[in-house]
Amino acid sequence: MALPRLCFMSYRAIGERAQPVLAEYRERAEIEVVEGSFERTLDLARERLARDSVDVFVSAGSNASLLRQHLQAPVATIQLTGFDILQALIEARSSTGRVGILTYGHTIPELDSVKDLLNIEVRQCAYRTPEDARQTLASFRAEGYRVVVGSSLVLELARELGLQGILAYSLDSIRQGFDNALDLARVRQLESRRYAQIHGVLHHLQDAVLAADREGRLIAANPAMLKALGWPGAQAPQGRLAALWPELDWPVGVPLQARQSVLRLQQRDWVANLMPWEDAGEVIGATLTLYAATAIHEADNRLRMRQREDQRSARHRFEDLIGDSPPWRVACDEARRFAPTELPVLITGETGTGKELMAQALHNASPRAGRPFVAVNCAALPEGLMESELFGHEDGAFTGARRGGRRGLFERAHTGTLFLDEIGDLPLHLQSRLLRVLQEGEIQRLGAAAPIPVDVRVLAATHQPLHEWVQQGRFRADLYYRLEVLRLALPPLRDRAGDLDRLATALLGQSLRRQGLAWPAAEVLRRANPPWQGHAWPGNVRELSNLMDRLAVALRGVPGLDAVSWESLADLWPRPSLDSTRTTPGNRSNGTAHPDERATLARQALEQHRGRHQDAARALGVSRATLWRWLNQAPRPAGP
Repeated sequence: MALPRLCFMSYRAIGERAQPVLAEYRERAEIEVVEGSFERTLDLARERLARDSVDVFVSAGSNASLLRQHLQAPVATIQLTGFDILQALIEARSSTGRVGILTYGHTIPELDSVKDLLNIEVRQCAYRTPEDARQTLASFRAEGYRVVVGSSLVLELARELGLQGILAYSLDSIRQGFDNALDLARVRQLESRRYAQIHGVLHHLQDAVLAADREGRLIAANPAMLKALGWPGAQAPQGRLAALWPELDWPVGVPLQARQSVLRLQQRDWVANLMPWEDAGEVIGATLTLYAATAIHEADNRLRMRQREDQRSARHRFEDLIGDSPPWRVACDEARRFAPTELPVLITGETGTGKELMAQALHNASPRAGRPFVAVNCAALPEGLMESELFGHEDGAFTGARRGGRRGLFERAHTGTLFLDEIGDLPLHLQSRLLRVLQEGEIQRLGAAAPIPVDVRVLAATHQPLHEWVQQGRFRADLYYRLEVLRLALPPLRDRAGDLDRLATALLGQSLRRQGLAWPAAEVLRRANPPWQGHAWPGNVRELSNLMDRLAVALRGVPGLDAVSWESLADLWPRPSLDSTRTTPGNRSNGTAHPDERATLARQALEQHRGRHQDAARALGVSRATLWRWLNQAPRPAGP
């Protein structure tokens, strides 16, 4: 370890008195003795700090006070004790009976009680500046005092007035001052090593980081921080942060505590993170880290994309959609035109026509491709939970709320697309909240005080006659027209006769692979020769998909196509009661049906399948929830 570097700022008298002490400490420290006037003390000290040649200053009296007030460096003070004064008075008594004592800052009251014991007349005074000392010495001389006890400065001024001066400082006091300086130097060296480590760590960080002590004095700042602050040099300046960069808003006059804030620096937005650090349980400083708001936004986007809680990814593209019939081509061409826009799209069509697949294709063909795609079926969510699922909630917002709060579907879809299927089932009070999101671009969690901005494109789908519901007051007109900026109508399967074979082949191929069968789907369908000509397909493509799944399951365990009893598969095919002679949900031009018609279909399916809801729903190509809804929409028979 290098020797401590001490700078002894002195006047001639104390410098000469300190020579024995300096000789004692030569092997324990590098000591530079600097003599100078009171007026030049600060300049001389600053020169040494500028060239980093000193660890601790050693001085006495007014010089020590001046250095402590104006330098950010440790100063060891040679203290004047009552014993020092007593020794000086004993020395003065041999030549005079009247002695003036002039000390810096304050007098020594204890001397008044012992001066009578010395049989000597003593007058004490104190000074603050050299001019104060000069005037006091002049008054001493006018009063007949010829001997003065005091500091080196006092002795030099007394000599100018023809007075005898006796230095008050003893060798023991000077020695104690240098011992204190060594202790301070050791602490300073430990801090220097720690600060060097901090500099080394900060220099290799990509984030903008600085460190300061608890008084707000800058310790270190890495190049990224200097660049963020617009500092022109490669070296960090010295001084307090409040004076160097007031815009950092470093806390002054309050205990350092962890906090986060937003700053505007060099025309850029930053998130500032203040983190205190401790030594032996005491807060001695803090680090300030700046994170670019744009980087946080990008990181947030990446996290949102990876944390797909309860959401489905957009896997389907326009290239995956099967069909070449004129109605289907018209719908796809229209969807391709809609995809690049940021406008909402209302997708209409009967159940099972592929509304969610089309929504995924719209998303993947839009500028938001690769961002989150969040789909939610408004009919499948209980009304009590729907608001929390869509908008999220804060901690403790309601009984049973998730601890720490939870992001809603709008937040999860941030920068991407939110697909609201069965939008007609959204309760009226949530329709108003959805309208606000579309208009303002912000949501408010349950129990939250402030809104959260979101960037979401909304796609909605329905098989309900929303335009009729608006007239009936069952759906908000303002929300309907907000969603229907772009409208995309998907044709039912019965209007896509040319696509039926291609769709069946593709769907059966997928079903066979899931069952571990490597049979060619086209050959299976040729041999099965399903009697679906003229079938109305009330469940549309979903009904066809369910039918292909049942066919694939029926073929499991059969050694080969030649071993299949095709006649035994007759029960798989659609029943005559579900053919085109029946009124189906697709008979209306808008792709919807009256509740009475859906209820009739549901009851017929239940009767055919002996009350088994799962089988009835599968035959209709709808979910059990939809089947229950159709049944509940039926008018109740009048009572007796």
